[in-house]
Amino acid sequence: MAAQGGGSEVEDTIRELKKISGFSAYVILNNDGIVIKYENMSYKTAVHHAHLILSLYGKAIKYTRDLFDPPDNDVESIRMITKDYEMIIAQHGNFTLVVTQSNAKAE
Repeated sequence: MAAQGGGSEVEDTIRELKKISGFSAYVILNNDGIVIKYENMSYKTAVHHAHLILSLYGKAIKYTRDLFDPPDNDVESIRMITKDYEMIIAQHGNFTLVVTQSNAKAE
């Protein structure tokens, strides 16, 4: 039963994200970097993002913990803005959600 509830929670979250203006794509991956689900991008791009994101997230956690004392040293999410798009990365438990959306400044 818990697995079914968790699955619908993920689907509900994705459905809500799609309603946001500028939403472009998403990738869900596990902590091993294996792409579980993706939309609006090729599998090759999803795997490429997964590899780079886990590396970046790991470094962000390491250096944030080195620089700050608890409780200020937890990384909940990362937001990156590039010339082409905005990327939001959030890790929860054993999974990471990566959402890309159009950059408001580029429009």
